[in-house]
Amino acid sequence: MKIPLLSLYLVYSAFSSTALLGQKLKPGFDKAEYIELLKVSARFGDSTYINAFPSPQQFKPVYRSPIVGLDNRWDLWTSNEGIAVFSIRGTTQNSVSWLANFYAAMVPAKGEIQLTDQEKFVYELAAGPKAAVHVGWLVSTAFLAKDILPKLDSCYRSGIKDVIITGHSQGGAIAFLLTAYLYNLQKQQRIPADVRFKTYCSAGPKPGNLYFAYEYEAATQNGWAYNVVNSADWVPEVPLSVQTINDFNETNPFKGAPGIIKKQKLPRRIALKYVYNSLSRPALKAQKNYQKYLGKLASRTVKKNLNGYVPPAYYNSNNYVRTGNMIVLLADSTYYKQYPDSKEKIFTHHFHPPYLYLANKLP
Repeated sequence: MKIPLLSLYLVYSAFSSTALLGQKLKPGFDKAEYIELLKVSARFGDSTYINAFPSPQQFKPVYRSPIVGLDNRWDLWTSNEGIAVFSIRGTTQNSVSWLANFYAAMVPAKGEIQLTDQEKFVYELAAGPKAAVHVGWLVSTAFLAKDILPKLDSCYRSGIKDVIITGHSQGGAIAFLLTAYLYNLQKQQRIPADVRFKTYCSAGPKPGNLYFAYEYEAATQNGWAYNVVNSADWVPEVPLSVQTINDFNETNPFKGAPGIIKKQKLPRRIALKYVYNSLSRPALKAQKNYQKYLGKLASRTVKKNLNGYVPPAYYNSNNYVRTGNMIVLLADSTYYKQYPDSKEKIFTHHFHPPYLYLANKLP
């Protein structure tokens, strides 16, 4: 029954409000806009969590997706002003949801993945061959995109051309990748050019490497995407980053170092080679172990949960970086009195309430 109700609602909205004829989204970080989206995001919690958190005022729920992929789900909300919100659920208590986080090897930001026996996901999140992203969140994005695209089309046909993409925690990580995916579909003219996307990742971890970040930031610069982070929250600091000598641009001083070292006289050559290997080899070994345990071994569990899933070839990097325009919610002494550090409650700084507390203190 959800799809017919959605269609009726969108058709009614298209004819009941002339506001849908123009675009209402504006570039730039908007405190009130973010706080409203934080309230939307919190609606994925259980009844106790939801009842303790303020309700959204500007947006109304229209559709909730089935659970897909690695325990992923999204909501569609709309406003009277003709703005749609694609809200991505974060990590749940389900172990499969955590698997999406720990499946943390990198894959190229352009390629294809065999999701199931019947489904192949062809994607482009960035054009550059050195761009790479988190494979677990890419798999989650793939399953969600299959359900999101038809709803985007329904919104457009009803007159809605402004879309906000948002998510908290894992939802923020997926929001990065979903945003990049939709922008590239738009470049391929598979999404109308007059659809405007704006993204608010909240507590988003690091979604990919530096070259993905460069392309994401270039596509969304001038105020069309943000990641809002609490400075006391550890989640935006993960996944762990391993930078090796292979993670630099093609023109760099490390690439020619072995050749230069060989030209030195014997005593100096031995000393320089020892120093060079001591600095480079630990990082290269760490990157291989990262890929082994959080890629190849983790994929075995993924395959048990997704029938027909075929792990893709991994990209030999784990140089995860902070991505996008950052809005920092700076935790001060007053904040720590309200939300003290805790060795037992490791998410004390990560949930929606501390984010709302700090967001309300923004100028």
